[in-house]
Parts: sequence; C-alpha cells; structure tokens
Amino acid sequence: MFKKILIANRGEIAVRVIRACKEWGISTVAIHSDVDRESMHVKLADESICVGPHQPSNSYLNIPAIMSAIELTNAEAVHPGYGFLSENHRFAKILEDNNIKFIGPSSKLIKMMGDKIEAKKIAKKHGLPVIEGSDGGVSNINEAKKISQKIGFPVLIKAAGGGGGKGMKIVHDESKFDELFLAAKSEAKKFFANDEVYIEKFFQNPRHIEVQVLSGKNRTVHLHERDCSIQRRHQKLIEETPSPVLNNELRNDLFNKTVKMVSQIGYEGAGTVEFIYEDGKFYFLEMNTRVQVEHPVTEMVTGIDIIKEQIWIAFSGNTALEQKDVVPRGHAIECRINAEDASKNFQPSPGKITMCHQPSGFRTRVDGAIYQGYKVTPFYDSMICKLICHGRNRQEAIQRMVRSLDEFIIEGITTTIDLHKTLLNHNKFLKSDFNVTWLDKDKVI
Repeated sequence: MFKKILIANRGEIAVRVIRACKEWGISTVAIHSDVDRESMHVKLADESICVGPHQPSNSYLNIPAIMSAIELTNAEAVHPGYGFLSENHRFAKILEDNNIKFIGPSSKLIKMMGDKIEAKKIAKKHGLPVIEGSDGGVSNINEAKKISQKIGFPVLIKAAGGGGGKGMKIVHDESKFDELFLAAKSEAKKFFANDEVYIEKFFQNPRHIEVQVLSGKNRTVHLHERDCSIQRRHQKLIEETPSPVLNNELRNDLFNKTVKMVSQIGYEGAGTVEFIYEDGKFYFLEMNTRVQVEHPVTEMVTGIDIIKEQIWIAFSGNTALEQKDVVPRGHAIECRINAEDASKNFQPSPGKITMCHQPSGFRTRVDGAIYQGYKVTPFYDSMICKLICHGRNRQEAIQRMVRSLDEFIIEGITTTIDLHKTLLNHNKFLKSDFNVTWLDKDKVI
C-alpha cells in the first residue's frame, strides 16, 4: 500500500480522505492556504504545508506550489477530492509524468469525459441514450438559433468545459435567445477559460439520477443509484438512495448500460454517470471522474467505503469488489449544510462559529470540518458539512434526518439547517412529488 498520500483539497472532503488513509495506515499530507492554517484537515493530517494565499488560483489551484509540496514531503500519491483540481487533466498528466500516482482515472480519460460534448458522443457510441441537441460546440449565434428552432423551445445552453450551473442558461422562447446565448458564453469564459457552449433540449419536469461505479482493470461494478433532484439553480441540496421513483426493471437496464460503457472505455477508479430522467426514460447527462459530494448515502446503504476503494484501485489497478458484494440495505438521505442565508437569496454567511453541537445517534453521520471557534472564510465554497441519515426505509430515514436536524446547533453564522427542516417536512418531499425545477418554480424557499 502507499506509505504517504498528499490531499490536494480542503474542508470536509480533505478530512474524509485523511480518515480513510488513517484506516489504511497511510501517512497524510495536508495542503492549505494562509487563511486555512487552523482548519480541521490541517489539524488531522500527519504533515501540512502552506501552498499560497487565500485566492484558490494562488493556493489550491496552484499546480507548481502543490508539486513542490509533493517533492518536499516525498508523497507517493495525490488524492484530489472533488472540485479544485479533481478533474484537471493537465494536473493528472504532470503527476503521471513525475511518477506520482493520481488517485483517479488517467489524464486521458479525465480529458475525454470532462469535455461534455465528447462525453456525449462516447455515451451514444456505447449505447446510452443521449439528449437531443447540437452534435458539438456552437460558437455562431445564428447556427445556434437554427439548431434550437429545429429541437424546439425551451432549450438549454451549456458550457462545454464545466458544470455546477455555471455557463448554463434556459431559453424558453426565441425572443430571449441572443441575450442568453451571449451570457452563457461570457460565463463559460469566466469560470472555465473556455467560451464553447452547446445546445440541448430542456426538460420541463426531470429527475436527476446518477449511478456510482467503481472500476479497475479486472472489472466494473455499480453501487446502485442516487436521486439528486432537490436542487436550486442547478445545484444539489438533498440527495438520497434508492430513488423513490424507479422500479427494478428501469434500474437494471440503467445499471447494465452504465457498467458496459464504463468498462469499455477502460475507466479506472471511482466515477459517477449522471442522467436526466423524465416520463420513464433516461438520458445521459455527463460523467464525473471523481468522488461526489453525495457519496456517503451510497456508503450508508452498501457498507462500502468508496474512498478506501478509490485508494486501493489506484494502488493495485483492480477493484476488490464483485457485483455480488454490493447488497444495498435500507434508505439514506444527505443534507448539505451551507453557510448561507436562504431567506436572503442564499447570501453567503462567513464568520466565527461561536457554538457547535453536531447530532449523533443510531445510523447518523456528519461529514464535516467545523468546530466551535472555527472561522468560516468567504473565499471558498459555502458548504461546511453534510448530515447523512440511514433508515430501514425512506420514511424512517426522513424521521431520523428531521430528528438530527433538530439536534444540530451552529451559532455565530447563518446556515441552511432550517431550510432543510422545511424541505424534509414538506408534503411534496414526503410524497416524492418533486423534480429538479420544484424549488425554483414553486418558490418553496
């Protein structure tokens, strides 16, 4: 096994990786910016090294500084977590060229699946249904308009080089097309340094379903699906597994096609294949070549530590799992806790945590990096922790989550805990009568 791993990330995912490494007996190196010296991941790691000032471009995205940290600490491998450099094929290639193991797929595969247009072509080639839209990137506004007219409005304009709701615009009718097309290109350039966009048919009432996979040279296995349909502005708030709207026939068809594609492209590591689901049909959306924020719900129902499996695949090239080893039990739900004020249009709420009491109890898990006295900075993503609850069925998982949210106390900053209480008790959530547009359309918040 690896002797030392550097975690090229921060916050709760860095803490999560450090814990998995400790269980393998692996030494850990934390990197941090100048404002993160007192962060939990720095305190838990065996070694830590500052890689620059608070701006991500000068620290957590600073490849030369991170490479220097690897050299100084003699780390053998790098775990990128999610976000930052986790899907940066250039970083993965630099590590490959320096004989440092990137805990993830090859740089070639990251590049291939990170290009949303190329990924769509690959999915189609391997038998996955894809969303009707442009065959590739579109830069000419008149060409884009013709494609949209052929598909029929509403359409979705999406950045080819990224996700997370950035560079994404819904066009409901032709009168707004020019304005929104230019706005999408501008955002894409700003956030991904690539103004290429593509056009897709926009679904009015879709669910967001994704399949977790673990793949090695020897085989690919799926860890069943997650339903991530509680979203605001294309960003996930609550995830659960299994999906309340699928039957076993739909599941098995989806799993078989997903495993076939992932296996045939020679993928190695943990990955997630995401789909739009509407009117009983699935459409390929994208593949994330990293661990997902919502991976704990899958761990809770399968009993499989996805991070440890990632590390093992990176070390050995193979997955130790067989499909028969994956036996999901019960239902799990995750609530993302953000330092935001939902009543003020989700305005960020940085500051010092003056009181912190985290819930515990039967089948209750908190993945986080906060503590009493910790200062939440305004410089990074506002998610500060995740609350995950497991039950024998969906009803019990919801009841346990509501109980746990009631126990969760964070003072000094505003968080989304109260928002989650509202959502978990809402009649539409209880009946699973929702889709990705629910919160934005119904103004629940």
